[in-house]
Amino acid sequence: MMAEKMVSTVQSPLLKNPRRSEMNTPSKPQVIVVTGASSGIGRAIARAFGARGAKVGLIARNEDGLTAAAEEVRGAGGEALILPLDVADAAAVEAAAARVEAELGPIDVWVNNAMVTVFAPVMEVTAEEFRRVTEVTYLGYVYGTQAALRRMQPRDRGTIIQIGSALAYRSIPLQGAYCAAKAAIRGFTDSLRTELIHEGSHVRLSMLQLPAVNTPQSTRQRNKLPKQALPMPPLYTPEAIAEIVVWAAEHAPREMLIGRPTVQAVWGQKLLPALLDLYLGKKGIKPQMADQPNEQHGQDILFETLPGDPGAHGPYRDRERGPDLQMRLRTRLPAVTAMGLGSLVVLGLAGRRSWNSSKWNS
Repeated sequence: MMAEKMVSTVQSPLLKNPRRSEMNTPSKPQVIVVTGASSGIGRAIARAFGARGAKVGLIARNEDGLTAAAEEVRGAGGEALILPLDVADAAAVEAAAARVEAELGPIDVWVNNAMVTVFAPVMEVTAEEFRRVTEVTYLGYVYGTQAALRRMQPRDRGTIIQIGSALAYRSIPLQGAYCAAKAAIRGFTDSLRTELIHEGSHVRLSMLQLPAVNTPQSTRQRNKLPKQALPMPPLYTPEAIAEIVVWAAEHAPREMLIGRPTVQAVWGQKLLPALLDLYLGKKGIKPQMADQPNEQHGQDILFETLPGDPGAHGPYRDRERGPDLQMRLRTRLPAVTAMGLGSLVVLGLAGRRSWNSSKWNS
């Protein structure tokens, strides 16, 4: 708990400029809903919005984690509402959305992030496990999106952010259920986006495709491997992702590929899918297993949560990193583009003057 509070005081490199942060802070506190807010990326997202003075609805099953997350949001300067529920329960998600609007106000941003997974070969995953991953990791996004739209569409405003993954494009071994769910979210989101365009809606819809992040899932998600699970390196900090989510809530890009590994995975799949199949078939299993033995002993959060506060970070603090160059440039793309165009104009004018001068002198 104390460690997580210490992490919350560290400012992300993406927000080093305090003037920039103040400029982007809305004059009226925003109302944000984050699913999967008790740990990992969701925890960091909630904290980042709290630092902007937002009112944050926190959805997850783990009440210990939600309580700690609420304390961090309030400590950062925001308001928090704890909403313990399972996102696989559509009625519970709908009721939570109604409670947020009754107690905090109209929802401005809804972030779908909750997930579960099973680390195992496809033939070792049971039908019940496949169903559960699908119900939470895919249908949980559908239910959250629908609950948000029921409130945003009549007002004709609001932003929905889907936390996706590079695995929505490029599947890897040992994560068949999770990869399928993330791909389903992408298909669902693209379909919904066309409907909103058809209706002329001003509700904004973004999907953020993430790289591997050091979160508690490595030791809390169901693992049938002999060794402790390790997200495919390199690993990023939850805070680096959270600050991009805050940026996306303001700018609402259609889709963002976050981090160099995500860009490589997506474009590799577009250009050389068969080669990636062969590579991952031969080299894609070992990097997902740490040197430590799997000590879960049947304790995981697939069907029921575990007690205690998991925090935002996983066990690999020594391997995680902050935002890379791609992430820094991606959030500054309009400015970079403007600078580039400005440089071209200046060079063009200089070239024209030089040409005119040489022509005149001749």
